[in-house]
This record gives sequence, structure tokens and C-alpha cells, in this order.
Amino acid sequence: MNDRLRVALFNDSFPPVLDGVANVVKNYADILHGAGCDVLVITPEYPGAADNYPYSVLRYPSLDTRRLAGYCAGTPFSPRTAREIQRFSPDILHAHCPMSSLMLARAARRYTHAPLVFTYHTKYDIDVRAAVKNERVQARLIHALVRGISACDEVWTVSCGAGENLQTLGYSGAYRVMENGADMPLGAASDADIAAVSQRFHLSADAPVFLFVGRMRRYKGILLILEALARLKAQGECVQMLLIGDGTDRAEMERAAREMQVADMCIFAGAVHDRALLRACYSRAELFVFP
Repeated sequence: MNDRLRVALFNDSFPPVLDGVANVVKNYADILHGAGCDVLVITPEYPGAADNYPYSVLRYPSLDTRRLAGYCAGTPFSPRTAREIQRFSPDILHAHCPMSSLMLARAARRYTHAPLVFTYHTKYDIDVRAAVKNERVQARLIHALVRGISACDEVWTVSCGAGENLQTLGYSGAYRVMENGADMPLGAASDADIAAVSQRFHLSADAPVFLFVGRMRRYKGILLILEALARLKAQGECVQMLLIGDGTDRAEMERAAREMQVADMCIFAGAVHDRALLRACYSRAELFVFP
């Protein structure tokens, strides 16, 4: 008899997709597996995905909507997926996105009888309003998201602010704040790794480096960063702004940097998948900026 805890993790994104929630789910899987649990990650199919992990990854059918939304949209109505989840026989279901992942997790609860935990990571209403312009449709979609979240056995939020945002959308149930951890060792990276970052991104020792890491989306506050850079430049300050990340609004952010005449202060580095390199970027910067 296998007495190891069996945990099924559901999310609409997972590597090679790089975003905050995908990274959190990977950390959950890595740490739970390291603690002796059996782990199954359930996520949409993605072109070029190579799931070489010590735990199982179950990819369910998806539509390639990357040009529209930056992600593949999962279609969670797959008998094969249901059979694989039932065969895994999870003790706990943990969903991290209120879209197709939560639909699939709620269906799995019916035939596995495992409790369902949902974590609210980000302001999904912003994504809904960005994708859909009709306000009536927006309201119905947000209402459907809240209904799905309310149907879970337990709801977690990653911060008090995330919980407050969820309540503004109409959620009236209880929630528990469960903060995300960090997977990087304490302390700075080595001098050699830090020097390599300076060389890779052509950073000068003569000016401080400010760092942003996140998706290139308007609601991340990147325009505010650019406005601040314009003020610093007007005051004669010399700053290097390293922006790490990719997303559907990247071209707009780069255009805004040119229009504000701060493009010469910005390095749009794109996504960085290498965690050691990312740690060295944090170590190289004088200031982390995340408005």
C-alpha cells in the first residue's frame, strides 16, 4: 500500500511558458516531490514542451492562442485526461488558475472525491477586461470565475491585497493568505556570475542598475517606471534600467520608451529562463522596481 501523499497541481501555464504562476507551480511540484509526495502536474499542451521532470506532467488538449493572448488555451474536455487523473488517484487537488484548469479540477473532484484547494494569484479581472471589450460580457465572465472559485473547498490568496481584489469581484467566502516562497539561495550570486551579467547586457559600472522582472503587461506598471526614468533623465541622473520578461505588451512598452526618450536607458532583455542567471541579475542591480 502506497501511503505517500498524492497531489495533483492544475494550472493554465507551466514551463516552457515563463510567468510567475508557472514558476510557483513548478516550485510546488519540485518541493512536494522532494518531500516524498507523488505529484502530477496537469496543464495544457504547448508546442516544444519537454517535460523532463522527476514527477509526472499530464498535458491536455489546447488551442494555440499565443498571438492573441500569449498563452495556449486549454480545452479541458478530454476523456483521456480524466482517465489519467483517475488513475493517479489524488488525495488533494490544487488549482492555480480560474480558467480551464479550475474547470478540469472541479470535474476531477467529482470522480476522485479529493478536496479542491484554489490559489488566487493575480488580478484575473484585468486579463478578462483586456481580452473582452463588451462590459456586459466582461461582467458575466468575472461572475463565472467567482462562482468557480466559490465552489472550491478552500481558497488561498498570495497576499492580503489579492484577497481584497477577489472580494471586490463579488467573492464572499473565507480565504487564507498563503504567501509564495522563493527558490533562490540566500545571499548574492558569485562575483563571476555578476560580472557575466554586466557583460551579457552591456551594463556600465558608472551608473546604477535598476531591475524589473515580470510579464510585459501594462498593468504591471511598466509605464510608471518609464515616466520615472524620464524624470530622472530630466534631472541629469544616469540610470540603467534592465527589464526582464516578455509578453503581449512588450512592443508597446518599447515604443513608449522611445516616445519618452528613455530608450537609451532601457535594456529590454526578454524572458530569462535560467534561474542562476536571474539570481545574478538580482545581485547585480542596485534597486528592484516593481510598481
